[in-house]
Amino acid sequence: MEEEKRTEQTKGVLMTEGVIWKQILAFSLPLLVGNLFQQLYNTVDSIVVGNYVSSQALAAVGTSNSLINLIIGMFLGISVGAGVIISQYYGAKNYRKLHWAVHTCIALSIVGGIGMILLGVALSPQILIWMKTPEDVLADSTTYLRIFFCGSLFNIVYNMGAGILRAVGDSKRPLYYLIASSITNIVLDLVFVLVFHWNIAGVAYATIASQGVSAVLVVLALMRTREPYRLELSKLRIDRRMMRRILAIGIPSGIQQSIISLSNVIVQANINVYGSAAMAGFGAYSKAEGFVMLPLQTTCMAATTFTGQNIGAKKYDRVKKGIFQGIVMSAIYTLVVSVLLFLFGKNVIGIFSSDQDVLSFGQEVISIIVPFYLTMTVHQIIMGTLRGAGRTLATMLIGVGNMCVLRMIYIHFLVPFNPSFHAVVMCYPVTWITTMTMDLLYCWKAKWLPRDGARG
Repeated sequence: MEEEKRTEQTKGVLMTEGVIWKQILAFSLPLLVGNLFQQLYNTVDSIVVGNYVSSQALAAVGTSNSLINLIIGMFLGISVGAGVIISQYYGAKNYRKLHWAVHTCIALSIVGGIGMILLGVALSPQILIWMKTPEDVLADSTTYLRIFFCGSLFNIVYNMGAGILRAVGDSKRPLYYLIASSITNIVLDLVFVLVFHWNIAGVAYATIASQGVSAVLVVLALMRTREPYRLELSKLRIDRRMMRRILAIGIPSGIQQSIISLSNVIVQANINVYGSAAMAGFGAYSKAEGFVMLPLQTTCMAATTFTGQNIGAKKYDRVKKGIFQGIVMSAIYTLVVSVLLFLFGKNVIGIFSSDQDVLSFGQEVISIIVPFYLTMTVHQIIMGTLRGAGRTLATMLIGVGNMCVLRMIYIHFLVPFNPSFHAVVMCYPVTWITTMTMDLLYCWKAKWLPRDGARG
């Protein structure tokens, strides 16, 4: 096929040549800015409800996040598998299969988005009850979740489309679309809550409207490009062989995200026992934490794309060097932000609520968790690299074994010896340490590259 022989420059970026740390940084920065904008509009949701609705509404948004991550985790994992496949085809310049993969991915996201709407709307109330959500928060949480899940199609289509662009090295356009989405969300938050007085429902409607904007923009970008990853609606179908390849890599990542999210739901249920102030304090901290964790997740995405393209080009030495350089860059950022959050944590929590009980719980979480952020720096880079190498089963087993199984053992068997809010929150640092340890052991002992020692 002539399409397979194309060698001309595309709008994607090949990461198989050049200075590794500069390429990872250049790819990560637009992702970082985009994710910070996304975190900003999620944070504005909480600021608006915490200051202009009630502490109970803030608690409702906070307790909803872990459930949202649980239900959409599988589909986000599949988008990871899609990105790995696409980055490898792009690195190998196999444009015919790249074309099949793009159309299969978007078709899968449409089917998944419709299924997510039905699943989320139906299950949200009962799961919130299982999570021991207090009565004064339950109604708001149910309203928020049901409206949020009505926009699931937009959410999943955007993430899949943005994943395709990132897989070919284009991290700038997803940034532009997230900025547009963030501005839309912030404006609508203020209009729906302060002008129309729709309260927590207004925040949820603003969220799905903004997700619709980003989904439309990313689909238009894929349709209008003249490059090999162009989306043609007339060719939108699921290729079974390609779907099997995508799911073989994506399902372990999806299971990992969903099961870890399930453990977080159980942790949230144990936090809920301490009342709406504890829920609001923990939820406010979670929003602040995003400004630390999201940049680490962007370097994880960069490591996945970098690894996938270099494995496609059979440049394995570059993959190994990328791990070290990625960890060093991420660690510098993590140290700086961790110190700032540790010193000014009370002020950060105060943005969300002036309630002294909420401030106290939020500051307690910061003092427990912030000193251990470096463990997640190492984990995110290694996980991204292993995913790019197609080793999603290994990352699933490490992640689920530590962040779910071990976390549940801790919650159910160790916390009862010292039942307290502090003891529940400690499950995060404990399992982060064990996860990082197993990541390092796997990288050292396992033969995870297709051909160790090959020269790039």
